[in-house]
Amino acid sequence: MSRVHVPGGVRKRDGRVVPFDATRIRDAVERAAFEVLRDAKRAGQIAAETTRGVVDHLVRRYGKGVPGIEDIQDVVETVLMSEGHCRIAKAYILYREDRSQIRLAKVALGSRDDLKLSINAIEVLKRRYLLRDPARRVVETPNELFDRVARHVAQAEANYGLPSAVDAAQGRFCEMMRNLEFLPNSPTLMNAGTRLGQLSACFVIPIEDSIEGIFKSLGEMARIHQTGGGTGFAFSRLRPRGDVVASTQGHASGPISFLSIFDKATEIIVQGGKRRGANMGILRCDHPDIVEFIEAKGRSGVLANFNLSVGVTDKFMRAVAGDRTFALINPRTGRRSGQINAGALFDRMVNAAWRTGDPGLVFLDHINRHNPTPQQGAIEATNPCGEVPLLPFESCILGSINLARMVTEGRAGRAVATVDWDRLRDRVHWGVRFLDDVIDVNRYPLESIADVTRRNRKIGLGVMGFADMLIRLGIAYDSPQAVTFARRLMRFIHTESANASAQLARDRGAFPAFRRSIHAKGGRKLRNATVNTIAPTGTISILAGCSSGIEPLFAVSFVRHVLSGTRLFEVNPWFERIARDRGFHSRRMLADVAASGSLTNVKGIPPDVKRLFVTTFDVPAQRHLEIQAAFQKCTDNAVSKTINLPADATADEVREIYLAAHRLRCKGITIYRYGSKSEQVLSMGQPDARRQGSPGEPVSVENDYSGGCISGLCDF
Repeated sequence: MSRVHVPGGVRKRDGRVVPFDATRIRDAVERAAFEVLRDAKRAGQIAAETTRGVVDHLVRRYGKGVPGIEDIQDVVETVLMSEGHCRIAKAYILYREDRSQIRLAKVALGSRDDLKLSINAIEVLKRRYLLRDPARRVVETPNELFDRVARHVAQAEANYGLPSAVDAAQGRFCEMMRNLEFLPNSPTLMNAGTRLGQLSACFVIPIEDSIEGIFKSLGEMARIHQTGGGTGFAFSRLRPRGDVVASTQGHASGPISFLSIFDKATEIIVQGGKRRGANMGILRCDHPDIVEFIEAKGRSGVLANFNLSVGVTDKFMRAVAGDRTFALINPRTGRRSGQINAGALFDRMVNAAWRTGDPGLVFLDHINRHNPTPQQGAIEATNPCGEVPLLPFESCILGSINLARMVTEGRAGRAVATVDWDRLRDRVHWGVRFLDDVIDVNRYPLESIADVTRRNRKIGLGVMGFADMLIRLGIAYDSPQAVTFARRLMRFIHTESANASAQLARDRGAFPAFRRSIHAKGGRKLRNATVNTIAPTGTISILAGCSSGIEPLFAVSFVRHVLSGTRLFEVNPWFERIARDRGFHSRRMLADVAASGSLTNVKGIPPDVKRLFVTTFDVPAQRHLEIQAAFQKCTDNAVSKTINLPADATADEVREIYLAAHRLRCKGITIYRYGSKSEQVLSMGQPDARRQGSPGEPVSVENDYSGGCISGLCDF
């Protein structure tokens, strides 16, 4: 085919004219041909022949003119039919119709998609991230959103180099986000370049043991929630219920009553006008009100805006192991106020978590052994999902690399991909630079937060799409190889993150508290007190089109509730590619998979594919924990991961998970037994109904759910 004899361009549906690219025609025809013939070589031949015919037809009709996309697609159908490929033409028409329906759905959402994202990604963008005018009309496209964020964050570069550095950084930042290779936490996407300008997701606010201090913290929480951040609190300093109040000679109501006030305040504050707030509430295991705290969420709907965790110590865990009594300490006096059997108290934690999903555990001693700035005080609390232990008034900015895009491309289903370590290294270095820049351009809700954050410059570069990466590498999530690979992967990411931070320290200076940090002993200056965090990712993994954080797939095929009640059928793209390539793809098969989300009991799927596409309830709890511990070993903040358990899991299983988490040196642990809350964002339908001859309800999820935390408070 002569390069001269092609149309002068292609008119897109939005009116833009772009260069003519015959490979797009060839790829589309090859896809349709392979779906019909299941013969890659023959499909390629037909695609090449058809493409030549289409180009010749277009040149005869338009010369050097500019046909529209629909005109070209009409010609493709005509050429396929004229060459006797009627079945392939039908497959092409069906694919074209599917794409048309997707475009119509996006139009119905009222937002122009200039990056070819999923329907649900567009809805999430419209609801949370895209800018609106005073009449609440969307005035920004996804591409313009990433331009806005990159432009705002790159302004920090002007503090350290030539003006040209701003443009260079802006280009790289925008490229990473536009390619869905890296995305920052939600507040950065929402607020960069806007009047609010608050870009951090994670905060810890201290609570003093006085009425004035408590309500001061409540006001600070409100300001943070209004700007899109989530807050963590240690209620451990508050005197227990019934303790003396000197000023009135009355009795204290205790930390649980004040926790309820914080919860009610959260209920009426909508974050940045776009979402409900989320909090973490922590109480030490030796607080006299610990039993009341453990049982606080025993009734449905109570403290719905809080995740709860008990702050446990090594001393307590030793007492549990020895079935000994454990002293309770009044925080007002620092004196012993009673004792309790540690084993019995631990059993209360286990049973409450089995019933309701709360409380989780936060291992305070292990966290503080890794506190990078111990001279500034002990860490007592974390952000809402537990992945960032923070000092009082400290905040942290998070971002995640999409691991699914850090692999070389294998031929659909036939050649296993390999990790592109060079690309991953590059994105890690630019991700660290992006997050460090955010600290400079951020508009903090409180001056006290600005002071501590700038002093330590903590960042949390993490990952998403880990399950997708394993699938592309041919590694089953529940295999020992997955644990080994997780350890190798995170060691590489942490090493390169530290290298990037060290380079920034050479160029910009170490973080101000460096000389009083644990890093000073090693002699290597760092720009950031911490560099890595494993967050649950939530909505940003929906935007990126990948699995959440380091969680396994929650389902292979499912229904998502979008568009104010519309139900959208979704299939894992890697599974669909393999199913088409290996010839077992069918609508009936996908419906069978959607009935349970898992491939385990679906007929007609090869055993090796079933082995690769395990879902969260297929993975034993011990393997979940081993994956979490493998990432934690090379993560200097913490790891957010939910150990999702089936409905029939026992309290003894929860007990063993909690004990093993401490033994494996995790910094915290969260479990969720399916069905233990009356409201949850994942519904497994009726998996037994299909075996009884009824179609049953398919697995379904709410539009914000991407995997992991079923309780719905982990979408930061």
